[in-house]
Amino acid sequence: MQELEDSCGVKLAFVENQFGPGAAGALSFNVMAAVAQYYSDNLRTEVIKGIDEKVRQGWLPGLAPYGYMNVPGDREHPILPHPKNADGVRMIFDLYSRGDMTFEMLADRLEAAGHVFRPSVPRFTRSALSYILNNPVYLGVVVWRGKTYPGKHEPLVDRAIFEQCQDVLHGRNRRTGSPDIVLSGGLFRCAHCGQSITGEKVKKKLADGSVNFHTYYRCANNKPGPEHPRVRWREADMERAIAEELGKMRIESDGMRDLVRTAMEKAFADLGEQKRRQAALLAKRKTEIKTMQDRLLTAFLNGTIDEPTFAAKSEGFKCELEQVERNLEQADRMDPSRGQAALAVFDWCQNAAETWLGSNKDARREILDLVCLNRQVSSASLCLKMKRPFRELAERPFSKESRGDWHGIETIWEGLATAASVAGS
Repeated sequence: MQELEDSCGVKLAFVENQFGPGAAGALSFNVMAAVAQYYSDNLRTEVIKGIDEKVRQGWLPGLAPYGYMNVPGDREHPILPHPKNADGVRMIFDLYSRGDMTFEMLADRLEAAGHVFRPSVPRFTRSALSYILNNPVYLGVVVWRGKTYPGKHEPLVDRAIFEQCQDVLHGRNRRTGSPDIVLSGGLFRCAHCGQSITGEKVKKKLADGSVNFHTYYRCANNKPGPEHPRVRWREADMERAIAEELGKMRIESDGMRDLVRTAMEKAFADLGEQKRRQAALLAKRKTEIKTMQDRLLTAFLNGTIDEPTFAAKSEGFKCELEQVERNLEQADRMDPSRGQAALAVFDWCQNAAETWLGSNKDARREILDLVCLNRQVSSASLCLKMKRPFRELAERPFSKESRGDWHGIETIWEGLATAASVAGS
């Protein structure tokens, strides 16, 4: 502004301060400008110090990325996983890690599953998917000014899945272009080195002159170390091992299976009734709080209570009302069909192995994507790390040391209820 006045002769006018002509006016102007510059620089320094301290404590600065949400006023957990978008992030990493998904295909799957990027841009764009897949924040860390800090927010993705996606993004995985080799293309990983399991067709000539083709799956690591065992599976052996893993979710006893299903039906019915009673009590409490707020304001206006007492009581009622409204919103989300969806998932799990064996190649990949988080193959065994609630059905922790009584069946039905929407999609 001073240069503007000197070069163009424009007279500067200030609302609160007027600077006279000559050296005295210039001195006053320069002093005020220096003070303003100091205030601006000091404010910047203090803001940066505050952000750096927040990062050192393990929290993300600024707005939470997709999959998380900011919780204003909560000093203990200012950032939490979003109730729906977090599932979208897990779906993005799970699908892309298998190595046969383009960004366009991934956006189609997310759209079909009902996931929205943001209200103004419902469909996931290439840049949005690339940003999510490259962002280490989903591992539970904070990257700030080139340094990585352990974060206090809940991670949404396993490191193994994240690294698989990085391999796909940077072209370090082997993809198969053959639709006949259904179990390759990043669907499985080597348990020894983490490389993709790739498929190959081998032609064998028989004594009568005819030719047979056999499919084998092996580790794609072309430079394994000396301790790396030979990982090579026949297709029939892989399929049989997968069916055995999926078959672990089946409860063999008909009586026990009926007992579990009956207990789940009763539990969901009780849960629905409990949610309805809870919603009624919360609505009643909301009315009571508003009535007490009105009485408090009347008492303050009449001079019965002083201002500090009014402010303290008013803030207490406000916080309680906000909590009641949040609880009411959660109670209103109770979907009556949620229980039926969970029961349908349970019924499907009891025949998952047969369903997988009787499905076509595309459906088989879909089933493995739905049920499993990680799929690893070693030289002698196959391991499927299952998602909830399939893991609970396979491991059955509720049946251990039960002496025939199935205690803790809620472990199953709570997990099934949580995953019912994902399984349905």
